[in-house]
Amino acid sequence: MTTQQLPTVSAVAGMIDHAILKPELTRAEVDAALDDAAANHVFSVCVRPSDIAHAVEGLEGTGVLVGTVIGFPHGTTSTAAKAAEARQAIADGAAELDMVVNIGWLRSGLTDEVEADVRGVVDAAGETIVKVILETAYLDDDQIVAGSKAAERAGAAFVKTSTGFAGGGATLPHLRLMRDAVSDSVQVKASGGVRGLDTVLEMLDLGVTRFGTSASGTILADLAHRLETGRASGAGDDTTSY
Repeated sequence: MTTQQLPTVSAVAGMIDHAILKPELTRAEVDAALDDAAANHVFSVCVRPSDIAHAVEGLEGTGVLVGTVIGFPHGTTSTAAKAAEARQAIADGAAELDMVVNIGWLRSGLTDEVEADVRGVVDAAGETIVKVILETAYLDDDQIVAGSKAAERAGAAFVKTSTGFAGGGATLPHLRLMRDAVSDSVQVKASGGVRGLDTVLEMLDLGVTRFGTSASGTILADLAHRLETGRASGAGDDTTSY
């Protein structure tokens, strides 16, 4: 890829959901991450449900949206509980919802139950965007395809690789499977181990349109540097570390 082919900083920033999800984060650390997200003009932040209202207030006027997670990180709460969580998140100001599927059901071949679980959240969300986290590190190829298709049938807007809290994150083969499994009306989000620009560029080539990462500043600064210096590639980065 030449520098002429590199995306602009604003284009990549507009595909980033800046992750602020670690359970141990203090309010001061959350605020610092919100400031970073605003400074980098990312598309959105993805925060813990308890931080939604605070994030909405803190980002007012910045153009950065606030998203959150549902059934996170294990996906094992009931559909009714996930739906209630979705309704509360929207009431608190969340613009997008990233829900975790019931991973055990998906691994058991219970795709009808998985589809119904996703549909319960999609129905509760109304017009709010729902992204479905498959947690691909735990799945084989057939399960990834089945989960992606179930998410589309249930009305999800995105399929997403990972929570970032499993033993592995987004990989190129898994993203390719997901992109091929769904129609063009469903987008693909990569998350978990998305820590460097080279990874982002490879994933863009596969058709990924959204990235969940806590390394937004590093990725965007590297891109700005490459565009400024005319250097098209870097030393590479790891797609599976956190």
